[in-house]
Amino acid sequence: MTTRTENTSAQHTATPAFTAGRQLAVHLQQLHVDLIDLHLQGKQAHWNVVGKNFRDLHLALDEVVDAAREFSDQIAERMRALYIVPDGRAKTVAEQTSLPEFPMGEVDTAECVDLIVAALYATAGTARRIHDNVDAEDPTTADILHTILERVEQLAWMIDAENRVANQSRPANITA
Repeated sequence: MTTRTENTSAQHTATPAFTAGRQLAVHLQQLHVDLIDLHLQGKQAHWNVVGKNFRDLHLALDEVVDAAREFSDQIAERMRALYIVPDGRAKTVAEQTSLPEFPMGEVDTAECVDLIVAALYATAGTARRIHDNVDAEDPTTADILHTILERVEQLAWMIDAENRVANQSRPANITA
C-alpha cells in the first residue's frame, strides 16, 4: 500500500531568470489562438474540400493541420515556461482569432486554396506584427516565431501555387 504525503510547505517559491511582461503574454496568446484556429480551419477544409486536384489538396491540408497543432503546442509550452497561462478554450479562440472565418459546407478546391492561404497569411501576419515587440522582450521566444513564420509562409506559397497562373498572378515575382 502506498501512502501519499501532502506538501506541508505553506508556499512554493521559484525564481525564474526571466519574467514575462503583460504585452508579451498578450502577443503570445494572440498567436496561440490564431494557430489553434488555423488547425481547426485546416480540418474543416480537409473534410469538406471537393473538386479538381482534391487528393493533393486534401493531403496538403494535413500538413497545415500538423504544423498548426505543433506550433500552437510549442507556443503554449513556451508560455507556461514563462509562467503565462495560455487559453485555448473554444470560446476564447472564437472570440479572439484574427483569422477570417472559414465557411460551412463543401468548398471547391480552387476556393479552398484561396481560403486556407488567407488563413495561413493571417497567421503569419500575426507572427510578423508581434515579432519585434517579442524580440525586444525575449529573443528566445522570437526564435520560435522565426520557425513558425518559415513553415507557415512556405505552406502558403506551396498551396497558393495551385491557383496561380505563371507570370500573371499576384503577387508578382521579384526578379534580381
